[in-house]
Amino acid sequence: MIDVSTPKARHSFYCSGAWRRMREQILKRDNNECQWCKAQGRVTTAKTATLEIDHIKELEYHPELALEPSNLRTLCHDCHNIRHNRHKDKQFDDETFEF
Repeated sequence: MIDVSTPKARHSFYCSGAWRRMREQILKRDNNECQWCKAQGRVTTAKTATLEIDHIKELEYHPELALEPSNLRTLCHDCHNIRHNRHKDKQFDDETFEF
C-alpha cells in the first residue's frame, strides 16, 4: 500500500512517476475538462484554468485507492477547492455592509 501518512510521504507520492503517469491518463480520459463544470454545462479546460486530479474517496482515508482510475476525476482548481471546502471567507458581507 502507498504511504501517505505524513506530508513528506504525500509529497513523495505526488512526485512519483506512477502518479504522474496516472494523472496524464485521467486527464486524457476526461478530455482535459473539469468534470464538475462539464456536468453544469460549462467548458473548463487547461486553456482556461488549472486542472487538478481529485481523489473521490480521499487519499488520507483510502490510500489503497491512490492509483485507482475509478476513484480519480479531473477538476479545475476552483471546483477542487470547493470540493475540499478550501475557500476564503469574505471579511465582510458586501451585500449588507453599511457605511
